[in-house]
Amino acid sequence: MGKAQPALAVIGGGAMAQAILGGAAESGVLEGPLCVADPNESCRERFNNAVSTAREAVQWLTEHEGDDGLGQIMLAVKPQMLPDVGDEIAGLVGDRVVISILAGAGGEMIRGALGGGCRVVRVMPNTPAQIMRGMSAIASSVGASKADTEFAEALFESVGSVIRIDESMMDAFTAVAGSGPAYVFYLAEAMARGAREVGFDNQTAARIVTETVSGAAELLRQDPASAAELRQRVTSKRGTTQAATDSFDESGVMEAIARGVVAARDRGIALGRS
Repeated sequence: MGKAQPALAVIGGGAMAQAILGGAAESGVLEGPLCVADPNESCRERFNNAVSTAREAVQWLTEHEGDDGLGQIMLAVKPQMLPDVGDEIAGLVGDRVVISILAGAGGEMIRGALGGGCRVVRVMPNTPAQIMRGMSAIASSVGASKADTEFAEALFESVGSVIRIDESMMDAFTAVAGSGPAYVFYLAEAMARGAREVGFDNQTAARIVTETVSGAAELLRQDPASAAELRQRVTSKRGTTQAATDSFDESGVMEAIARGVVAARDRGIALGRS
């Protein structure tokens, strides 16, 4: 990163925060002072330095950020908790960089809730970050420069891949990548049901589907061919795979999934407006 890492106060210590901070610590990215705030004792127990409230975390930040630059805050709570967090710390945030992983909460909304002076960097990770295979997007939002995204980018690269996008595309990215793991799990759920219907017991069906989906995903990652080209390789004319994909096409499965992505994008936009 080329300069000293800022002290970091994380508001919210749930599964995503644990994945991000764990990966960053393991990779050596997270070496500066760190404090995590969460009201849940079981979450606090996962961190060396944890407090119960957001106010305590930001007060800790003012004592540990040093003279060489302001510390940063990462918001990792549920989006509906933003107003409460804002009520608690708005007077303490100042013009610090605030890294937000709140889906649907735009930069203007976050800045307004936190006192109106902070520099917002929005990040959307997804749940494979828990195994360091995440896909995250970073956007400079209100008040923030590209330089303000540097620390956030290093954090999230420690748990997977990162792309920089314009904030206007954040809801679209959330619809594809943020919600995307659920689409894969939905497919796996359907495949397991089909496996049971053709005679496999639950345990065997789960193993078959898990290994098939995992292997196919890895092939997609390693092979330069597109998903469509890889599918065509497996599909022999009038063979078993074509029988299945013809059935999918007759039911409009591909169109339904594409519509689902658009619906997820639109819901993100609506959440931001509300």
